[in-house]
This record gives sequence, structure tokens and C-alpha cells, in this order.
Amino acid sequence: MASVRVRKDNGLLFLDFRWKDRRYREQTALEDTAANRTRLERVLARIEKQINLGTFQYEVFFARPAPKVLASAANPRAGSAPPSSSIDSANAKVEYAIPPPIFRDFTEQWIRERTVEWRRSHLRSLRSTVNRYLIPRFGEKPVSQIKRADIFSFRSDLALLPGRKDKAALSNKRINGIVGPLKQILNEAAARYEFASPTTTIKPLKVRRSDVNPFSLVEVERILATVRADYRDYFLVRFFTGMRSGEVDGLKWKYIDFESRLILVRETLILGQEDYTKTDGSQRDIRMSTPVYEALRRQEKVTRSLSTHVFCNREGKPIDNKNFTERVWRPLLRHLGLSIRRPYQMRHTAATLWLAAGESPEWIAYQLGHTNTQMLFKVYSRYVPNMTRQDGSAMELLLRSTFHPPIAKHTGSADQN
Repeated sequence: MASVRVRKDNGLLFLDFRWKDRRYREQTALEDTAANRTRLERVLARIEKQINLGTFQYEVFFARPAPKVLASAANPRAGSAPPSSSIDSANAKVEYAIPPPIFRDFTEQWIRERTVEWRRSHLRSLRSTVNRYLIPRFGEKPVSQIKRADIFSFRSDLALLPGRKDKAALSNKRINGIVGPLKQILNEAAARYEFASPTTTIKPLKVRRSDVNPFSLVEVERILATVRADYRDYFLVRFFTGMRSGEVDGLKWKYIDFESRLILVRETLILGQEDYTKTDGSQRDIRMSTPVYEALRRQEKVTRSLSTHVFCNREGKPIDNKNFTERVWRPLLRHLGLSIRRPYQMRHTAATLWLAAGESPEWIAYQLGHTNTQMLFKVYSRYVPNMTRQDGSAMELLLRSTFHPPIAKHTGSADQN
């Protein structure tokens, strides 16, 4: 029976297994610890699986031919120490005989170990990327044999694949999202099996910055005046709270505090499943404006007895974002002659309206679920001057009211005495 054993002379572990009625002992340089035994037991399990399936190839698995001196089933002691191991020699140099695993196996191990850190939505997305792109390309290749050139070739091939909907090719952002997990997996494998990671100098592709496209207050008024009645309060809450799609769709009545006029953002709805919010900073209490408060009071009369969710369909189930986008959102924008954009622009609209009203950037950042104002100024900076008059005119007015008469224009030369 195959087993992980320890040498008495130096305390190092080795593999003891049978293949084709012969006994093999593969030496390692691993000390006898629980972690190392677990590692070798996994390797041994792979060997036995391949032997049972009839696919085991010694020279492929150990990257060298099988030892010529082998032990037969009738005489297991004879030749049990292959010359390449030299275990009878006290001064023999013992090398690592256990090769790094193939990419498929290591990826499965990596995902199992990291699952506890991830949201379910991230895990589903990662699984999709791994199964669709990474395993077909690298699955049977040992992780240590994936080279820098292989990754560049893979990335170039991704650029030739068709993108979503009418896009001719995958975007740089999507390609980065595929190559990113590959780099993480190989970096971890390199650290564990002590080989140079091929990804260290591979930088992400440049991604074009996409501008936000919020609605003006006039456009918001038009939308609210036109949208069908059963969705009006849903639109109103989204426009004036800045909640993300998953946050508002997953909003439950237990998170509505009418007394304090707060919306407690604690969960999100992703692909029909409840999950933790996008980040820890997304856990926040949103202050209700009067229109939002009144909208939620009206909604309470309609859905509180029907569902645990604030906004739901006739069956009491939360709103499906894809169905909402295709059947309500886009038809409404087309009807009003407005440019088609994602429902997420309602969140951007809330941010620009708060800025226009002169609210504190720190307060706005908190309402949006940002940990600081950096993202706020980065994303909405071009809307601030036009909407809040912070374009230098305030300083101009100050100078004009302070200096009497106005400062003379500089003539380019100084008077000489």
C-alpha cells in the first residue's frame, strides 16, 4: 500500500508506492512535519489516481525516467533503493523529487484555501473566469513550466476573442480581469514551490478612463413625472440616495429606520443572492431627505405586508436588475429621448446633485460608501465647477470688492527713478 515514510538516518520523508508490480521509493528533502506529510499525501493521492486510471507516466510525473533498479512484487526488498536516490549512502545528496502540481490541481487548492476570504459573488465570477479561460489554456501544465512568454501569448489571444454584445473584442479591462487571477495563482505557486514567478514584470493593460454620465435635475424631474407609478418611488430613492443597484434591490424593511430617518446599508443583492456589501466602507447609514422619507412611507403601504424587501415584484421577490434594465429602464429613456446609459448613473446623479447643493465632500463620500473623498474628486471633479460655481468666480468677486480702485494691469516694465 502506498505511504509516506520517514528515513531513519536523516529524518527526511519519502514516497513508497507500487506501479506495474514494482516498488518505488522517491526521496525528498522535506522534514517530517505534519504540513509536509499532508503535502506529500496529496502528491501520493495524485499518483494513485493516475495509476488507477492507467494514465501514470513516471518520466512525466517526476521529470526523469523511472529508476532501472526496481523491486518486484515477489521480492519487494530487492532493489528497493533506486540508484538515483542513493539512500544507502550516508553522504548522498538528497534532491526534491516531488514536482510542482499541474495548474488545474493547484488552482483548485488555491480557491479552496481562499474561499473564506471572498464574497460569493466574487467566487462565482472567479470560477467562471478560471473554468472558461485559464483551465483550458494551462490546466494540464505544471505551474513551474508556465513561462512569461506563455502569459504574453495568452493575453494576445484574449485580445482576439469577441466581446460582449456588439463589441468586436474583449476590452483591456476584461483582459486584465482574466490575467489578474492567473498572476495571483502563479505568484502563490512560486512562493510555495520555490521557483521564479513569470508574472513579476507583467503590467496590466492600460484601461481608458470612462466618464460618468449623470442626469441633470431637469432630466430627473422628467423621468419621475413619466415613469410608471409602481416604479416611481424606486426611481426616487435611487436618484436621491446614491445607493448601488445591489444595495437598493437587496434593501429590507428591517434596515429602514423611520424614527431616525436613516437607511441602513448592510446587505447587497448580487445575481439573485444576498451577500455582504461591496466593501466594509459600504456599510453605512444614509440620511433620508424629505422626498426619500415620503417615498419610503408610500412604499411601506404597498410592500411591507407582502415582502421583507422594500422594493419587490408582485410575488414579493426582490427586483431583478437585468429584467428592470431591459423592460423598464431602457424603454423609458428611449421614450424620453434621453441617451441610453446604465441604471448605475442614478448613483452618479445623486453625487453630482449633492455637490451642486454645496454639501460637504466628506459627508457625500460617506453617503456613497467611500472611505475618503479621493474617489469623489477623481470621478466627479469636472461637474463641480459648473454646478457649484467653484470655477474661480468667487475669488474674482472677492478681489473686485476688496481692491478700490482695481489693480492696474502689469505693463511689463518697471518705472525707473
